[in-house]
Amino acid sequence: MLGLPAHVTACLFDLDGVLTQTARVHNAAWKATFDEFLQRHAAISGEPFRPFDPGPDYNRYVDGRPRADGVRAFLASRGVVLPEGAPDDPPEAETVNGVGNRKNVRLLQELRTHGVDVYPGSVDYLQAAAAAGLRRAVVTASANGGEVVAAAGIEPLLEARVDGLVARAQGLRGKPYPDTFLAGARLLGVEPAQAAVFEDALAGVAAGRAGGFGYVVGVDRVGQADELRAHGADVVVGDLAELLDEGRSA
Repeated sequence: MLGLPAHVTACLFDLDGVLTQTARVHNAAWKATFDEFLQRHAAISGEPFRPFDPGPDYNRYVDGRPRADGVRAFLASRGVVLPEGAPDDPPEAETVNGVGNRKNVRLLQELRTHGVDVYPGSVDYLQAAAAAGLRRAVVTASANGGEVVAAAGIEPLLEARVDGLVARAQGLRGKPYPDTFLAGARLLGVEPAQAAVFEDALAGVAAGRAGGFGYVVGVDRVGQADELRAHGADVVVGDLAELLDEGRSA
């Protein structure tokens, strides 16, 4: 059914890059934030400035991860260690959380100015999943998950949401740990083996595999199909519409 094994009765969708076209906006906000930080760091340390790469750096260190985890992982790759700070640090604070909050300010400005675009194939898939009686939840590392879902107009198609705010309140570890996907399955009342995970991020695919989910769908928007498979995807598609086409031809 819908390109999924027969034992799957629920769908757990990542948000950015799977349902909504906000990955580009996230990437741009990360690049502007990190480049500003790295330029300042280079001026102080005397080291050469090496900008954030929106390809490998984004996919390897920040895509799909909670904001603070992404800051920590990327800066560690450059040999930079900052104090953790607190989640409510101001954006100008030179802490892990401050840098992450700086990025979030840029992201929200962009979203409020230009809105949120969805992937038409993903909306078609959500509608088909609802019509088929499959349970549906969104699982995202973003603390802005509710705002993005509402702005995208897909809230009626989703029954539950686990986002960055929920993860922080419940002490859930971010992807590549499976905690948030497991929480999504619990909200829908299904076992992990009954649920399919839909992810475009390497960390998210790894989380789906680590959680023992019944099927892991990798969504390749940036040409990393082999890496998605290596991290645990059962199947890789360029768009969820491909699964609909597969279901119709089966």
